[in-house]
Amino acid sequence: MTESVSDSSDSGPDAGAASGTDSAAGTDTADAPDTATSGAAAPAAAAEGEPVVVCFDMDGVLVDSEDYWHPAQREEIFPAVLDGAHPDLDEVTGMNYREMYAYLDGEYATAVSESEFVAVYDEAAETIYGEEVSLLAGAREFVADLRAGGVPVALVSSSPPTWIGTVTERFDLSFDLVRSADEFDGPGKPDPGIYEAAVAGLGGVAERAVVVEDSEHGVRAGAAAGAYTIAYRDDHNADTDLSAADEIADSPEDLFEAVRQATRTLRDSRSGTSGSSG
Repeated sequence: MTESVSDSSDSGPDAGAASGTDSAAGTDTADAPDTATSGAAAPAAAAEGEPVVVCFDMDGVLVDSEDYWHPAQREEIFPAVLDGAHPDLDEVTGMNYREMYAYLDGEYATAVSESEFVAVYDEAAETIYGEEVSLLAGAREFVADLRAGGVPVALVSSSPPTWIGTVTERFDLSFDLVRSADEFDGPGKPDPGIYEAAVAGLGGVAERAVVVEDSEHGVRAGAAAGAYTIAYRDDHNADTDLSAADEIADSPEDLFEAVRQATRTLRDSRSGTSGSSG
């Protein structure tokens, strides 16, 4: 099921080479795949003349990496890199790992240097992305359908380019644009800058953009960027505050339906028709 979230007042770190091209693809003149209507509140009407664009987070959305990162952090990584108390996972989930080190170094007692911290994460990432993670059921086909329907799609992740490249190559994923917070010249999520840059890179504007996220930092970034923000709820984030999102989906099918409906509503707002007519 999908769930509307009315309290979005809490709007406040996932880029490298993509399998696809690094430019916006076409326009939104073709229909996105048809679905039944969503019960969520419709995105606001948007500026004319810009394509509808979609930005996906990677970890916890397209791949189930948080199912592996969370226990690894609790049981292995934090005990190895921190000397004392450990953070709640929601404090750091969605952060770029270099920004995570700065946060942990400021708020907790780090026991290693930044380079040692990065090496620990890179070593864990080789196994997590190269062997363990699974692709969200139907995600490859869904992204391909959006792009074939004239909707440019970006992958916007706090993960570094090498991790992203492992995922896109292993699962044969193609995007019109890939952006990593590790290469972004500015603060990562929850700051909206990386989403603002990704939307602009696709040739879009925030009022005609959809962001798909799963972390508190991520939904805050999408909402603060001005995009219609859809949160994906699963076991790994069952207790995470996702109230900054416009809508929450708790299955792949509901997530895809919510994205399709949002893109249709944003597209149809330009022609003055109702997005719920599909």
